[in-house]
Amino acid sequence: MSDSAHTTPSAPPAMPSSTTPSGIEIPQVATADMVKDDPGLPGEYPFTRGIFPNGYRGRLWTIRQYSGFGSAEETNQRYRFLLDQGQTGLSVALDLPTQCGYDPTDAMARSEVGKVGVSIATLADMEILLDGIDLASISTSFTINGTAPMIYAMYLAAADKKGVPRESLTGTIQNDILKEYVARGTWIFPVRPSLRLIADSILFSNEATPRFNPISIAGAHVRDAGSTAVEEMGFTLANGLAYVDEMLRRGGDVNHFAKRLSFFFYVHMDFFEEICKFRAGRKVWARLLQERYGVTDPKALMFRFGVVCGGSSLTAAQPYNNIVRVGIENMAAVFGGAQSIFTAAYDEAYQIPTEFSAETALRTQQMVAYESGISKTVDPLGGSYYVEYLTEQMDTEITKVIAEIEDYGGAEKAIEDGYLQSRIAQRALERKLQTDAGERVVVGQNHFRREDEDANDFGEVFKLDAKIAGQTVERFNKVRAERDSGKAAAALQKLSKAAAGDTENLIPHMIDCCHAYVSIGEMVGALKDHWGEFQEPVGL
Repeated sequence: MSDSAHTTPSAPPAMPSSTTPSGIEIPQVATADMVKDDPGLPGEYPFTRGIFPNGYRGRLWTIRQYSGFGSAEETNQRYRFLLDQGQTGLSVALDLPTQCGYDPTDAMARSEVGKVGVSIATLADMEILLDGIDLASISTSFTINGTAPMIYAMYLAAADKKGVPRESLTGTIQNDILKEYVARGTWIFPVRPSLRLIADSILFSNEATPRFNPISIAGAHVRDAGSTAVEEMGFTLANGLAYVDEMLRRGGDVNHFAKRLSFFFYVHMDFFEEICKFRAGRKVWARLLQERYGVTDPKALMFRFGVVCGGSSLTAAQPYNNIVRVGIENMAAVFGGAQSIFTAAYDEAYQIPTEFSAETALRTQQMVAYESGISKTVDPLGGSYYVEYLTEQMDTEITKVIAEIEDYGGAEKAIEDGYLQSRIAQRALERKLQTDAGERVVVGQNHFRREDEDANDFGEVFKLDAKIAGQTVERFNKVRAERDSGKAAAALQKLSKAAAGDTENLIPHMIDCCHAYVSIGEMVGALKDHWGEFQEPVGL
């Protein structure tokens, strides 16, 4: 090897930190006296060791890849490829216009059509997206929020067209608008009517699609926006409490609707903190539901969650390192007891994954599932002095975060005032400064880089067909021209009338709109006429 190819790392910190990234003190040696609580058994309250007594022996986690780009046709081809390679559930990535409620013909949409996800504007797009896919046997997850009720309605309309009974549908729609206000920004309506839409979705789904999760309360984007693992869990559970309170205000039975509440997180690189984050989250959620709301049904106390391995932990620098990162994070998610896992592709830090990188990410999950052996017993780390100590510490700190939000007036007020947004922004700045200073080691990015390294060597580059936007607009216009305009107008008018009041559930009207090929943008426009749009707090 030539001298120019030798690795010349900058010096990392002399000693590893004695605290977790959340600031919890790590003992040099954990001992039995540091553990106060008996974690119990898997499947038993408070579910620290897992919600099922047989863990993954009963059922393996759902293996997904977050996928979507360009047109519905292209994305359908990717889904079929991944299913052929052993993926067990779909995860639909939608483009920004769809997320924000704009049709592809809107001036606000044209430059972003199909860029970071698939464009879905009408039922015609959804039908193409799901062509040849058996909805009765495949669990489908949608990462969508502001327009989540419309996409859920469109999914049901597509199932109706396929002749698939609604009660057989399984999957999840993210539908967590509160975190959009604090972390991502793809909001549409003000907080109060947004909560109404979410409650409508949950109440309708509980009866019409009882196996489908109508909300996935998401800490993932809060984490990627800058929060620590403790804050990610604390903020997410506080949002979960806000949804429970809204459902109770609407007359819902918590022993019934809580069974279909689900959660969604990122897992980052601090292996044990991430594992214990999930163990503590299960414990805290079960305790809150039981003590605060008097929940008695054990299934309603279960903390069910999906995980993405990747996100902001991935780097564009030395991207193949991300394969290792995702493998470590995948194992943390399994040790933590996730019900669904998405593994990000190694190139996802800078582009839509190629078919090769997506397959590699899928194979990572399959190796963990079928070769590593860690799924053969339930909570194999249970009883470890360090794991139990750290779980208890995470429990304490998560509970403190929830209490701080409640002292402020609850999640809704904290969001409307900008309190949570400011807190996350501050934490993101701290993380950025630590990374820039080299105090937080990111291998291949701020330490351990070769002097001759080409920063632009990304390997295979994904190429998005530049004609996609034009073709998408063309199909949209064709659907608009060929639909029954009278039927579409009547369905949209009924939705608008129901939105003007506050008593009717809007989901049946949205389903009717979808069957009439009313577009996402048209439905959103009708609701904006009555509700307006969310305005960020001044000063953020």
